[in-house]
Amino acid sequence: MTDKLPELYVAVDVEADGPIPGPYSMLSLGMAVVGRPDLTFYTELRPISEDYVPAALAVSGLDRNLLLREAPRAEEAMAAAKGWVDGLRQIGRPVFLAAPAVWDGMFVHWYFVRFVRHSPFGATGSGIDLRSYWMGRTGGEWAGVHQSTIKRELGLSGVAHTHHAGEDAAELAQVFDAVRRLRPSPAAEA
Repeated sequence: MTDKLPELYVAVDVEADGPIPGPYSMLSLGMAVVGRPDLTFYTELRPISEDYVPAALAVSGLDRNLLLREAPRAEEAMAAAKGWVDGLRQIGRPVFLAAPAVWDGMFVHWYFVRFVRHSPFGATGSGIDLRSYWMGRTGGEWAGVHQSTIKRELGLSGVAHTHHAGEDAAELAQVFDAVRRLRPSPAAEA
């Protein structure tokens, strides 16, 4: 029974060419299971609209024209992503994890529902946000918490954030694994 299996935290990262899905496109999707560097998924996606924000596109360094010619259609890419997540159910219960969960989750949930009619992460697309989780573990305040400060406090400053969705998902998995191993601070326990 799957309810007896452990939770598998699936670190997810997205690169997109604009601020919201629909009018703009998710260009790449990376996923990595926390504590299991052998379990990863990466795909690029063909853009779904003509609109894009040049500054947003520049962040990823992806070539939009190349993606239009060679990347899989969103239906194919999201079916493959759903199949990968569903395959994890043999060893655990997938739980969505992102940094920030609101932004990455918005794209991932919208794309799953739009192109495969169902998200393998559930009907709400909800999940764990690294920054919020860190605040709960340490008692930190929102304004002082960023992924870079979390990495610095964990001694993971050498772990690169490259804006490649596959690499950044693996980075998030490594950071979250280290956060989970922390003992709660006295401020968080109060």
